[in-house]
Amino acid sequence: MTKNVLLVGVGGQGTILVSKLLTTGLVKAGYDVKMSEIHGMSQRGGSVSTHVRYGEYVYSPVIEEGEADLLISFEKMEAIRWLKFLNPEGHLIVNNYKIEPLPVLIGKGIYPEKEIDEELKRLSATVINAFDKANEIGNMKVMNVILLGTVVKMMNLEYIDWEEIIRSNVKEKFIDVNINAFNEGIKLIEKREGDVYAL
Repeated sequence: MTKNVLLVGVGGQGTILVSKLLTTGLVKAGYDVKMSEIHGMSQRGGSVSTHVRYGEYVYSPVIEEGEADLLISFEKMEAIRWLKFLNPEGHLIVNNYKIEPLPVLIGKGIYPEKEIDEELKRLSATVINAFDKANEIGNMKVMNVILLGTVVKMMNLEYIDWEEIIRSNVKEKFIDVNINAFNEGIKLIEKREGDVYAL
């Protein structure tokens, strides 16, 4: 049976790196994996999505609407924007972080934070404060790897050697901080009673 993981965010948040790390781990675990990147207006802070599909045999890299078993959003508004792709039985993980789009920045729009928060609560989403944890670590660029740790824990994939995967895919001077961020992401889920979602 094929499982579908959709990662979404805003250009520059590192969603594609996390998708590549996740894909590498799933391949090492023996799954057939297909990954598809959709960059959109990523250079201008637009939406970025990555589709990761894995199982015994995977024939298409694209997740259709209503098929995502797990939707991971690196930014709050993107969670709502991509919600139609989530399987009714699927689960939503959201980084409690907002990036104001251009219309908001130039005063021609309002970021609907209250409405977004209410919708996430209604959906029983798992909300992760990766920003706060990255700030605690001292490097805001590792928010994405914190989220990778939460995803790995939620999917019960800790048996894969993620430390080696991180070592092989990030620059040497950033290895230790990224491994630390990954482990902190796992801890964020371990503290949540009954919140683990196994695919």
